[in-house]
Amino acid sequence: MSWSVNYYTDSIGNQPVKEWIDSLEMKLQLKIFRAFELLEMFDLELKAPYVKPLKDKLYELRVKDSAGIYRVIYFAHTGRQFIMLNGFVKKTPKTPPKEIALAKRRMKEVLSHE
Repeated sequence: MSWSVNYYTDSIGNQPVKEWIDSLEMKLQLKIFRAFELLEMFDLELKAPYVKPLKDKLYELRVKDSAGIYRVIYFAHTGRQFIMLNGFVKKTPKTPPKEIALAKRRMKEVLSHE
């Protein structure tokens, strides 16, 4: 059974990561979707430069192009699914703590609905 990429959905049905991706240029969207395909193909075995482990079971999917550096924070969930929690443009050398905190809140929300 293969893995799937799914989006975090809030209590009113919004999918912030999907909405963020939809707001980006088509070329960049395709790069992000290609990274999602690699994640589905290689699952937990996908490593740098595509994936970087963060902490507390969170991972960072890494996409780069001439316009900038883009990240999607996710976690591996039951049912062989990756839940995309937070997407952002990276402007500092380290992942901003506020982006990690947001992803943690969203992961906690997903896990509490089980």
